[in-house]
Amino acid sequence: MWEYENSLETSATPEAIWRLWADVENWGAWNAEIEEIEISGPFAAGTQISMTPPGEDPILLLIAEAVEDELFVDEARFNDLLLRTTHRIDRADQGRIRVVYRLEITGSGADEAGPKIGPGITADWPDTMTALVRLARG
Repeated sequence: MWEYENSLETSATPEAIWRLWADVENWGAWNAEIEEIEISGPFAAGTQISMTPPGEDPILLLIAEAVEDELFVDEARFNDLLLRTTHRIDRADQGRIRVVYRLEITGSGADEAGPKIGPGITADWPDTMTALVRLARG
């Protein structure tokens, strides 16, 4: 297994973060790594998202779990690999929250493939998360 986690503390509310997450068609407003995105139903477990990074082929994501104002998990499969990304809101103290993104790459060959593909997938997370919380704070 290969894993990576990034977090950011903010005064934004869980509800504001959730609203931005649930508005999939507008993820590009805070995620520069999205050229095109479509969701096939409600922002809920079992729904598929097609996300196209700039200059690349679409990536199919499945929402594996969604708990309003708390977390959502998306999964992408590439051959024998499972890329599972958890987007989570943790309560901090004094009215603050911590937004956490965690990627786990599992499956046959994950120990070799993870270090090769994982850093490229997660490289923009600090900038993306900063843009997300900035927008959520208004």
